This record gives sequence, C-alpha cells and structure tokens, in this order.
Amino acid sequence: MSAQRYLAAALGVLAALFVGWSATHAAAVSGLLVFALPPALLAITALRGWRRAGFTAAVLALLWFSHGVMLAWAEPAQRLFALAEAALALVVVHAACLPGIRARRTRNRQS
Repeated sequence: MSAQRYLAAALGVLAALFVGWSATHAAAVSGLLVFALPPALLAITALRGWRRAGFTAAVLALLWFSHGVMLAWAEPAQRLFALAEAALALVVVHAACLPGIRARRTRNRQS
C-alpha cells in the first residue's frame, strides 16, 4: 500500500468515526462540518496526489489528538470515541511521516 493510500485510509476512518460520533449528538450538522469534513477532504486530496496533504493532515492530527485526550479526560461517557480519535490521530501522523521515513532509510542505505 502506498503512503498516500495509507494516509487516505486513516483519514477516511477518522472521518467515519466523526460521522458516527456526531450522530449521537443533537447538533449533528455542525459536528459533521467541523470534524468530519476536514479529514474527508484531506483523504480525497491525498488520493489525488496533493503534495501538502500529508503535512496538513499531520498538523490537524495534533489538534485531533489533543481534542481526543482532553475529551477522554473530561467526559467519561465519551471516552471510547475520544480514545479512538486520539489513536487515529497518531495513525494519521505516522501515515503522513511515512514518505520521509522511507526516504531517509533509502538515503542511509546508499551511504
């Protein structure tokens, strides 16, 4: 699996988590716009080959991770969704960093 597909899959799962999570709230539309739309759009752009998709996703993953940890700590009823959000944010960071990791390993092997 290519790094772009891995990133798109991680973002797609995160967007699906947010869709399921916002379905449990009264303000579902605002939750979809604020939380589910950005990872879904980034997944599409990653599949289309936008070079900055990984960087943008990694920066947003810092926010998603912080949000998940904060919510897991503050809201025991939302803990499962929040911990899943934090874990998926780490997967997004890994997927975004994978091309750089592979390039570094290749460069080190050639030296």
